[in-house]
Amino acid sequence: MWATRADFILQSMIPAQPSRTAWRVALRRAAHQLLDKPQVLDDPVALTILGPRIAAQLWANPAENERGPASAHMRAFLAVRSRFAEDHLAAWRTRGIQQYVVLGAGLDTFAYRIPAGPSLQVWEVDHPATQAWKRKLLDEAHIAIPANVQHVAVDFEHDNLADCLARAGFDINAGAVFAWLGVVPYLTQDAIRATLTYIAKATGNGGGVAFDYPLDRASMTWRQRIMFDLLAARVESVGEPFQSSFVPEQLQRELRALGFAVAEDASPDLLNARYFDHRSDELKVGSLAHMMWAGA
Repeated sequence: MWATRADFILQSMIPAQPSRTAWRVALRRAAHQLLDKPQVLDDPVALTILGPRIAAQLWANPAENERGPASAHMRAFLAVRSRFAEDHLAAWRTRGIQQYVVLGAGLDTFAYRIPAGPSLQVWEVDHPATQAWKRKLLDEAHIAIPANVQHVAVDFEHDNLADCLARAGFDINAGAVFAWLGVVPYLTQDAIRATLTYIAKATGNGGGVAFDYPLDRASMTWRQRIMFDLLAARVESVGEPFQSSFVPEQLQRELRALGFAVAEDASPDLLNARYFDHRSDELKVGSLAHMMWAGA
């Protein structure tokens, strides 16, 4: 039901379709608020931004499409990757960094649920169609866009991120934290490298980037390959195929070569130990979940 409803909304609202995966991510973040106690990511806006009809459907039957360990693992990962990025932001804010850039923001809700105040400047960067869709959802849900938030339209494969952010008032010399969630798998290696090269320069005075990435298929176990192939087929079926994957140790070396002082891989074991230990519901991320923190 959710996927069918999502397709209707995307096809009927905007001719240049926004990301379908962004909608599915938002649905699972909302389901996390209803199904998992305590929440890894406390997000009271997750349901509101979906609109009253979808929110009512989720409240009435929050477990639909969320049965089974694979769904629980995905729901846990989509919640924890936002928490991972926001924890790094909180740590760097205590050190004076007041710029937060959400690359591929989709329906990310940070700016609408965290009373950050005017000292923190937030840039939400995404494809123009996805941004127009999000602004429409925000307006329909009566969610105000805070004064410290700017929406920056960027196509990562074709636009110059540095120029787009500079025009929006981003200070490349002031340090920043970047969240790049659910984007890297869909980009070419050249686009990823160009973006990371810019981020390394923009975070030289403090901060860094949190991003998730898929493992190189050759390094997976046969069980992991089955799960990965199922997910890859699903996203390709909606026109958003995976294009890039990585070996953690090689990725860390490449990040340091680009100029990052720190490149810390967060494996599934580390994420589970940090965020899911001692839970009575046994919620945890699966074996394909990987986050990276690269920074100053």
